[in-house]
Amino acid sequence: MSKVKETAVIISQDKLTEDIYSMWINTRIANEAVPGQFVSVYTKDKTRLLPRPISICETWGSHSLRIVYRIAGEGTKEFSTYKAGDSIDILGPLGNGFPLKNDGPAILIGGGIGIPPMLELAKRLDCDKTIVLGYRNAETFLDKELEEHGRIVIATDDGSAGIKGNVIDAINRTGISGSIIYACGPTPMLKGVKAYALGQGIEAYISMEERMACGVGACLGCVCESVKTDDHSKVNNKRICKDGPVFHVSEVVL
Repeated sequence: MSKVKETAVIISQDKLTEDIYSMWINTRIANEAVPGQFVSVYTKDKTRLLPRPISICETWGSHSLRIVYRIAGEGTKEFSTYKAGDSIDILGPLGNGFPLKNDGPAILIGGGIGIPPMLELAKRLDCDKTIVLGYRNAETFLDKELEEHGRIVIATDDGSAGIKGNVIDAINRTGISGSIIYACGPTPMLKGVKAYALGQGIEAYISMEERMACGVGACLGCVCESVKTDDHSKVNNKRICKDGPVFHVSEVVL
């Protein structure tokens, strides 16, 4: 699968919550993107040399790609000011994606800004799906769209919507079962997912979040600890941008 760097055009942008934005982009990257991959987005401010890695939320046809992102710094704050018709420099698709296995009920787990990649995954999986979403509070996003593709269970830190607690609390309290787990979210959540999957004997794939510099595996700035020695670095490391961001839970140490 080839990477493309291009100056694309923004189709639309909407504000979903106080700090979450949804942007549709006209780009040929959409034609090759698969669930779990990401794009590197470049700012127009030349003092910020490094791009921002943002997961692919969904695609439509061969030229429409959607990203849903949180304002986390000056770069993403700049992106939030863009309007339809503006240009945007992007590189992708980057990383690997989730393996699409349709032979059993699947549990999709998204936490915070790890929720967006679950949408394209839910669209492409052709099996029964339960989608567990973890939010800080009742200010949810994408849950209505995800509801079109499977059963939705919501957990919130403060209990203001759904079940009070984390995504594993929600799974345990509702008796959710499945034969495979797909998850994306912050590391503490992924640790819980890994422990749950291993304890239940369920196959699981996790998409890891990490600050990235180059986005293509050259700088070793986004490594995680791996169970086996990496062929590239000759130590127990995996490059999240290149070897991931999706890993089988047995591959990485959390």
